[in-house]
Amino acid sequence: VQLQASGGGLVQAGGSLRLSCAISGRTFSSVTVGWLRQAPGMEREFVARIRLSGGRTAYADSVKGRFTISRDNAKNTVDLQMDSLKPEDTAVYYCAASTDWSPITRYEYYYWGQGTQVTVSS
Repeated sequence: VQLQASGGGLVQAGGSLRLSCAISGRTFSSVTVGWLRQAPGMEREFVARIRLSGGRTAYADSVKGRFTISRDNAKNTVDLQMDSLKPEDTAVYYCAASTDWSPITRYEYYYWGQGTQVTVSS
């Protein structure tokens, strides 16, 4: 599985950004794609995930109600719509894939795309 993230940038607090993860290579119906982020000096943390088959989603409490993860199986993409952005959302965002049922930690994701920087100014 290969993943490529895009869509980061600089935005003011309260604004929106949409990240996209293009997926290629061999995938399985049991694959879950997630977005994780890492701020300077911090651990890489879970943001959201979606199961490619069935579309079941999960979110970190810190982004619930503001971020929406979605998939387009025809285009092989997983998007993260980020609204009402806050300065504390500033981080490098990674898309990653897992064959685990409910992956949360970075150690449960086995395939990674490159990161994309999201910066939210106050």
